[in-house]
Amino acid sequence: MDQPAPTSQPGTDVTPPRLRDRLTIPVLASGGILMAVMQTVVVPLLPDLPRLTGASAATVSWTVTATLLSGAVLTPVLGRAGDMYGKRRVLIGALALMTAGSVMCALSSDIRVLIAARALQGAAASVVPLSISILRDELPPERRGSAVALMSSTVGIGAALGLPLASLVVQYADWHTMFWLTSLLGALGVTATWWAVRESPVREPGRFDVLGAVGLAAALVSLLLGVSQGGQWGWGSPRVLALFLAAAVILALWWWHQLRTERPLVDLRLVTRPRVGLSHVAAMLTGFAFYANSLVTAQLVQAPKATGYGLGLSIVATGLCLLPGGVTMLLFSPLSARISASRGPRVTLALGAAVIACGYALRIADSRDLWMIILGATVVATGTTLAYSALPTLILRAVPAAQTASANGVNVLMRTIGQATSSAAVTAVLVHHTSLVGGLPVPTLHGYLLAFTMAGAIALVACAAALSIPGDGPSGGTRRARGAARGARDEAMEGA
Repeated sequence: MDQPAPTSQPGTDVTPPRLRDRLTIPVLASGGILMAVMQTVVVPLLPDLPRLTGASAATVSWTVTATLLSGAVLTPVLGRAGDMYGKRRVLIGALALMTAGSVMCALSSDIRVLIAARALQGAAASVVPLSISILRDELPPERRGSAVALMSSTVGIGAALGLPLASLVVQYADWHTMFWLTSLLGALGVTATWWAVRESPVREPGRFDVLGAVGLAAALVSLLLGVSQGGQWGWGSPRVLALFLAAAVILALWWWHQLRTERPLVDLRLVTRPRVGLSHVAAMLTGFAFYANSLVTAQLVQAPKATGYGLGLSIVATGLCLLPGGVTMLLFSPLSARISASRGPRVTLALGAAVIACGYALRIADSRDLWMIILGATVVATGTTLAYSALPTLILRAVPAAQTASANGVNVLMRTIGQATSSAAVTAVLVHHTSLVGGLPVPTLHGYLLAFTMAGAIALVACAAALSIPGDGPSGGTRRARGAARGARDEAMEGA
């Protein structure tokens, strides 16, 4: 449950907020958008990177895999560090690592340097959970819901903005220019965060669980490496099977250690509570359902017209097709906060998952006309906004204030695992449903429809998981406001 920070009570100070205080939410939100942009800018480069770097296509794919792995490892670790040593301090450090990685990409064409730089940028995955924790500590209850909803939606907003932006730069300028631009934006983000965001006084003292961090890192690297490379190496290959076995053994040992250490990296007793555990399960399922949308849409609209269904769009046009979804996420985040305040975030999460399923139903009904493709993708993005905005609120209500960054870090990690699994599953479906077009294997429309069906079914399972979360209702701030309104009404009636 929410624990008040050891500062003056929010909302009791009648003096106007300072400029820095007014800029806290925009600065944190811009950091989340920048993080998502950094993750997507390399996507338009992937087809050309083998030629630009002299590396193989398999090696080039590590510019995406390295970011995924480091982000999954560092998100819960930096979240825990933020709870212990200061969320603002760790947030600035994560943004600085992201910016340093961008500078390295701008200065080099060596694939080894690019992969290392992209691994550094994975630290930015912790920006959203750290920022949400800061908002909980610093904002009064009546402002917290909408701010957290906006912060959670920045992932989709940044992804939708990053793809067309990067495509334009790649098409009309040297590809290093893109990383110089993101380096400048990163430096501005670090400076703005240092200036506008105050350090939260809410801490959880103790010694950092180094052994737990190393164990979790080893387990996640083994698991996600096997999932992300299974399609390329073969799901039954000795390497993939060894990785999955290593992940299971290390995770079991890590779980045993976490239950016995005094200050664990992840409080598993908290995680196993239904309100927290089911929220994490719903996050993983929603991440799976959400990621299939952008992954499949980009391939579908770029497919050659000779397939009978493809539109043959350019990379820039593809990015513009996804842009309405990003705008929708920005517009619908306040609605998500209002639904959560009145009906509870559990209802918002379930509604979001149901809307995602409806979006995929539209994709199944018609995936040939461009306007229907955009409509279906936008509906999925709308549902993602509702679901992703509700997840942090569920976590904030279920964990102590001193553990919000680490708990939200685990929630973001579960989304990442869902997205990685979605990528592997969608790839497996499309690989098994191909036809030759111009002598090259291209996924069939039936393969895409199967991918949509799979993602829609997972969204329905996420809806069921959300509805099974116990003990959720309107926010404490809303209950207090309703109580005050009833009291004022009763006093007025007595006076009359």
